[in-house]
Amino acid sequence: MNQRIEELRKIIAYHNDRYYNMDDPEISDYEYDQMMLELRQLEKEHPEEITPDSPTQKVGGSAKREAGVLVRHRVPMLSLQDVFSKEEVMQFVENMKEQLDDPEFVVETKIDGLSLGLRYENGELALAVTRGDGILQGEDVTENAKVIKDVKKKLKNPVPYLEIRGEVYMTNEAFAAVNEKQELLGKKLFANPRNCAAGTLRQLDSKITKERGLSLFVFNIQEVQGKSFQTHTEGYEYLKKNGIKVIERYNVCKTAEEVWEAIEKIGEQRGNLAYDIDGAVVKLNRISDRKIVGETSKVPRWAIAYKYPPEEKETKLLQVELGVGRTGRITPTAVFEPIRLCGTSVSRATLHNQDFIDELDIGIGDTIVVYKSGEIIPKIKRVVKEKRPEGTVRYQIPQYCPVCGAKTVKEEDTADTRCTSPNCPAQLERHIINFVSRDAMDIKGFGTAYIEELTRQGYLKDIADIYDLKEHRDELIEKGIIGKEKNTGKLLDMIEDSKKNDLAKLLTGLGILNIGKATAKALARHFQTMEAIQNADLEDLMAVQDIGEVSAEYIRAFFEDEKNKKILRRLKDAGVNMQVAQSGNDERFVGKTFVITGTLSSMGRSEAAEKIELLGGKVTGSVSKKTDYVVSGENAGSKLTKAQQLGISILSEEELLNMMK
Repeated sequence: MNQRIEELRKIIAYHNDRYYNMDDPEISDYEYDQMMLELRQLEKEHPEEITPDSPTQKVGGSAKREAGVLVRHRVPMLSLQDVFSKEEVMQFVENMKEQLDDPEFVVETKIDGLSLGLRYENGELALAVTRGDGILQGEDVTENAKVIKDVKKKLKNPVPYLEIRGEVYMTNEAFAAVNEKQELLGKKLFANPRNCAAGTLRQLDSKITKERGLSLFVFNIQEVQGKSFQTHTEGYEYLKKNGIKVIERYNVCKTAEEVWEAIEKIGEQRGNLAYDIDGAVVKLNRISDRKIVGETSKVPRWAIAYKYPPEEKETKLLQVELGVGRTGRITPTAVFEPIRLCGTSVSRATLHNQDFIDELDIGIGDTIVVYKSGEIIPKIKRVVKEKRPEGTVRYQIPQYCPVCGAKTVKEEDTADTRCTSPNCPAQLERHIINFVSRDAMDIKGFGTAYIEELTRQGYLKDIADIYDLKEHRDELIEKGIIGKEKNTGKLLDMIEDSKKNDLAKLLTGLGILNIGKATAKALARHFQTMEAIQNADLEDLMAVQDIGEVSAEYIRAFFEDEKNKKILRRLKDAGVNMQVAQSGNDERFVGKTFVITGTLSSMGRSEAAEKIELLGGKVTGSVSKKTDYVVSGENAGSKLTKAQQLGISILSEEELLNMMK
């Protein structure tokens, strides 16, 4: 028995770290809850095995120094005891009735987000702090909190001191917008709104926090001076008068049946909410009652969190629709006979990728089990094999793009299937964004909004069209797409200047699969001209440093495509440089790999990387046995430690500059 307890503790500790500290959970809330439930039951049966560091005895997270200054909690920010059945809810109510005289209960939604404490001194926001370890300290995120629209900087009816606790979250609409932008920029997508909200609140740049549109609900008054409240709901009324947004849905109840009805009502509404909830909270309303029952080291005894069980139903898979994202990633979506889950009608769910389809062994015509847990998004759980129609075969994503007909490829070391054509209409905007970016043609001022509008109005159908925009100058000014005459002229001048760029920048902007900035520079350095690269065979290409067979095949496929040949001819006719602009022969860093960590005093890390690459070196983001040098600036972190462990040469900023002279 002891072995299973230890096993559960290790697994739960790992997933606590993924959820609370890394904002990147690997399992669903339901799976996590079931493990905690099993551990609690085992510890209940074997109390001699309970230890202070068990996950059942402490709050899940820890405070992270790199995210902000650590702040000591004045009032612990405890978690809640989870329950999963009507019987447990009834038992909680009865326990309170046994200890208290005619207690009142408040039932309210449990938002799926990140806990935040706000401290006001004489009506002014003085500090915002995350839960951290929940007991001793959390992280100071005041600057980020100030840009959240729901956080009040000043109270209308100030008191000497007020500390409130709320939940930072993202609406489903805001989350979709962030992930759309992530995909457009070729960055990793967030798994769910909670992860995105947590990561955003810990951003070092408050501009990013503001852009992502976080929201806040306040659910408790932690401490107050200069005023007193008899009940929790009385405190809510005071907060509302001060313009503070409190939990939207709450009910005051007297009996166990009323409490359960309120929980069921919230459960019925959860599919229609603009945000995710992961349960309902039942808490004592009277503050005096809360003081009587008190709290443990981990949870208050005066509140519980009811977790809704996953709702699931069978339905028939009718077809699979294929969507092509702005990065070229092909996403299959299951379309099935409509069913009602959590109060809403659903008829679609993502199939993610071919690996997911293979794992489920799913085919059109199959009976599938679809479910929703605390989240809004429906998911496919399994195939009911005993109901499979005769002749049903597993679905395969086609080898050709459903939008442009180009060949698809499953990327190495990923489960993603992508369209190989950078000219695919579905990914045109992202392709152009890459082309004008700093690492590529570096056309400053050519923002995403301009690209979206120029694409929508038909001015940009491929990257070569960028250099034809000057022909539409008067029309663009008249429509105000880029702005007035001055802004339009400025951008057109930047486009004209970009024609002088080095061949490596053009290669980076072409969007060839597996060919990033470093490989593009290696190609340019090796072949010197675009024509030489176009004429190179696989063997020639594989002779270039860091280009293997797969990358070489992608390069050949790109230059053999007739659409790409036409675009390259147009770029050349427009006067875009097709050869190495600077043919300096100083390649002292050729074959050397650098990693830069910490803050450099004389230049930014990206500037240092460019200088290293101009001398033939390669700059990567992680330390490995293949790394030759680690350049260590101020406040260098784990990369420096790893380099020391591996015995890699450490360079100071001054030593790097001397090597460059």
